[in-house]
Amino acid sequence: MPYRDVSPFLRLVRQNLLGRTHTPALRQADKVGCRSQPPPSLPKGVSSSLSANYYYMRDGRRAVEPEEVVAINSSSGPTVLLSDENEAAGAVTVTAKKPKLPGVIHHFD
Repeated sequence: MPYRDVSPFLRLVRQNLLGRTHTPALRQADKVGCRSQPPPSLPKGVSSSLSANYYYMRDGRRAVEPEEVVAINSSSGPTVLLSDENEAAGAVTVTAKKPKLPGVIHHFD
């Protein structure tokens, strides 16, 4: 069965105008190569089991906890970083960094 195309006269006109033979954008099944793939071999994960695989056990939103206070920032003193052992004994002070200023400014006037 011939593929859908224009008449031979219009095919010659198209070939002369393009300067090459026309490649149709439509794909025919007998001209396309085989694209079969082997089945995937994925490692076993959390969702691989067939039983006891409930959504609430896999839901990442349920693992979220309230935020922890890592540093105390006050306007009267320096920023204090807190440690895990004790807030007062393991506190570390951090000096505030000054913003970077540009170098020599050139005026074009």
